[in-house]
Amino acid sequence: MGAQEFTLQLAPWMIAAVAIIVVLGSIVQSGLGMGFGLMVAPLLALLDPALVPAPTLFLGMFTAAWGAYGDRALIRWNEVAIGSAGRFTGVAAGLLLLFFVSDEAGFSLLFGIMVLTAVLLSVAGRAIAFNNGSLAVMGFVSGTMGTITSVGAPPLALIYHGRGAATARATLAAFFMIGCAGSLIGLYAAGWAGMRDLALAVAMLPPMLLGLWLSRHLRLRFARWYRPWLLSVAGVAGLLLVVRGLLQ
Repeated sequence: MGAQEFTLQLAPWMIAAVAIIVVLGSIVQSGLGMGFGLMVAPLLALLDPALVPAPTLFLGMFTAAWGAYGDRALIRWNEVAIGSAGRFTGVAAGLLLLFFVSDEAGFSLLFGIMVLTAVLLSVAGRAIAFNNGSLAVMGFVSGTMGTITSVGAPPLALIYHGRGAATARATLAAFFMIGCAGSLIGLYAAGWAGMRDLALAVAMLPPMLLGLWLSRHLRLRFARWYRPWLLSVAGVAGLLLVVRGLLQ
């Protein structure tokens, strides 16, 4: 079953909710170089499964490209290359898992489990030694999770913890720009994405751009309190998705 087969039904209040969610997610992404998927994807999935993962991946790719271009002088491309090699392998693993999802209930259950995994990785907060091997492995995990849910940041955050903030932000932005593109190519090739996903992403571009503009003024203030709130929201949304999948 392809994600594009899910029925899309957005009431006016849901359209407003999507816009607010995307604005907040863009602020997170711009300030930290990651976090858009963890902020946006679980909430959009609760509103309507048709809004994920491809539309969110498009937006994540755009916001990451924005950040990568702004900090392009700080990007460590050798790290991006190693992480991306792992990411592309993870894309194949994610598509294999989606192959076994036969209906919307199964998709909600798998999506919720992956989101909760991302939250647990973030809460654990234990830094992993940074080397080429760990970068490739975490790239693989990021690719698997990111292809299913568009949430691929937490695994990479574990190994970039403690490294220079500016360089890490720029490098991760470049990684997610390329990684989201790889996941989208895989989803389209496997029939899990279609033209409607691109149209939805284009429709969500205005609130995304608004969030990026606001982030210029809110970055430092926002960074102080975002983490507990973000993880709480994502965790609750992940649990609700699991419950929905079990009860449908």
